[in-house]
Amino acid sequence: MAEIEEFKQGKTPIKFIDLFAGAGGISEGFLQAYTDDKYFEFVLASDINSNCELTHKVRYNRQLGLDTAFITEDIMSDDFLARLEKEIGDQNIDVVTGGPSCQSFSLSGRRRKFDKRDNLFIHYLKVIRKLRPKYFVMENVKGILTKDKGKFKTAVMNEIRSIIDENQVDNMLAYFNGVLSRMANDSVRQCFINKIRIEAVEDGEEDFFIDKYFQIVESVYKQLTKPVTLKVSKSNKHITTIRHALSLLKLSSERQKLMNSIQHLKAEADVDNDQLVDKFNKFLYAISDDDLVETINRHLYWVEEFKAQPEIVERFKLLVNLYTLSLEEVFGELRKYAEDDNSLDEYEQIMNEIHLYRIKKPLILNSSDYGVPQNRERVIFIGCRKDQPVISEIPATTVDNKVTVYEALHDLDFLNNGESANDYSEVPDIDQFAALDVTRNIDGRLDENGETYSEWSRQGRLGHRFTVKEPFYVRSLDNLENEIIEHAHLFNHQTSKQSEEVLNRLSVIAEAGDYTDEVKKQLSDMGLNSDKRNYTVLKPDGQSPTVVTLPDDFIHYRSHRAPTVREMARLQSFDDSFVFQGKRTTGGDKRKSETPQYTMVGNAVPPLMAKAIANKILEVIELNV
Repeated sequence: MAEIEEFKQGKTPIKFIDLFAGAGGISEGFLQAYTDDKYFEFVLASDINSNCELTHKVRYNRQLGLDTAFITEDIMSDDFLARLEKEIGDQNIDVVTGGPSCQSFSLSGRRRKFDKRDNLFIHYLKVIRKLRPKYFVMENVKGILTKDKGKFKTAVMNEIRSIIDENQVDNMLAYFNGVLSRMANDSVRQCFINKIRIEAVEDGEEDFFIDKYFQIVESVYKQLTKPVTLKVSKSNKHITTIRHALSLLKLSSERQKLMNSIQHLKAEADVDNDQLVDKFNKFLYAISDDDLVETINRHLYWVEEFKAQPEIVERFKLLVNLYTLSLEEVFGELRKYAEDDNSLDEYEQIMNEIHLYRIKKPLILNSSDYGVPQNRERVIFIGCRKDQPVISEIPATTVDNKVTVYEALHDLDFLNNGESANDYSEVPDIDQFAALDVTRNIDGRLDENGETYSEWSRQGRLGHRFTVKEPFYVRSLDNLENEIIEHAHLFNHQTSKQSEEVLNRLSVIAEAGDYTDEVKKQLSDMGLNSDKRNYTVLKPDGQSPTVVTLPDDFIHYRSHRAPTVREMARLQSFDDSFVFQGKRTTGGDKRKSETPQYTMVGNAVPPLMAKAIANKILEVIELNV
């Protein structure tokens, strides 16, 4: 057992699970966090990729001696929730963390509509609905705030606020039933009540209320078509289009399965940025809620016989639109009736009781504010269960005197082209930057009694809690099981073998300090031009930009080469004892099924930023509720 028993004495364990865990950046940060009376107990992690599982098992099961479980399965699979509950057993999970895959809405790349990864946050929230933790943390790229002109952020917030306290449903329904009985048509009242029931029941149990809902909607449509002759009703393309669109709208689960299948097919065939993508997306949009509702509303306008019944038309449109709303949006519509009913105070009380989670707004955090030598902005959604204090900020640990690239990397700069190392070597300081190598506390604050950033990286940031076993590397899960492993002091420190042309190109860019148009012209004149759109020269006296999954986007400030996996991990604030397993890199179609070391590093949440979030939760979490 690598965990120090004395550390746990007098402290209460706060159980957490990490979904979309990747290499384990969030997990690492949460295990570093503690207060005088609390610490985090790591129950389970999950990711779709087996190399993430391998890295997890080496780090957490072998090196740290934990019995943390790992589920290697797609969170969107039908069996995921059942398997998760089985692994957790009768344990109450206090905190759930996770970062649904963000490539499809990243500011740094193309944004793909109808990408299956856009649905991952919905499945993440399904886990929250099932486990009902005290807090949950959802990390994502800053681009989520502006995706689809802010609609995506609004959808996320609405979904979070749509998680309700099932113990309060009867009181809520009684109140709304009374308000609607006084202020609305009976068909409207029934549809609102059934819509709430659809959203409030467990997945798989909503079909009964969906049928009731559409029985009412179809009866209103029959009222509309009553003045129309049977011949016209069957031949009028607008009337039949409305009828068929209504049938499709009702078949929401079937449409969602079809959309998931097509989105999966697109991803597997890499249909993106080509002449096929528009065809796929047009079909997907044609069967979406938005387009079906738009189709119904448009064709209502073209039926002359309906124009004599404006009140029924408006009621029908209300009920059609209502079906596609999130529960939070439904509550917004019901507020109008409460206002007309002069019962807003009671409405607000009901809303306060029914919402299970509170969140004021998403937080934008920059990792460099938390002792990380990298300017990496991320959006953090922190859902706080209604019996817990709301978290509205994560205090910075390093506002001034941020950790620099030189502090992070200077002691690793002893490799030449195509070399690797399994131990440290002495590296002389660069005189003009030597003063940057200052001592800090473990979280990055300047501290004359502390250690340098590189020393913290070498000795690790978990020594207060674990006797961390010697790092080792293994190529596969089979090799781990058969103990085919390599031991050393240092891993993941290998440079690629580059041609003389590439080395000369990188030197020209590095000496210029930036990949400007002028530099591109110079490279072209020298016969060293490149098709790459971007190179970033690391600035030793500043912070790196966001670490990415492709190492050759960066150029080392002195060695004029791409950083190694270990150097990228330092920029992310991983300890050197954290070994990224499996292949170092891969390319082409294999990127769809493999997660090599560089990808794991680039996709990770910086552990020190995760630690700051974890410390805030430990500080405020209330256990006796």
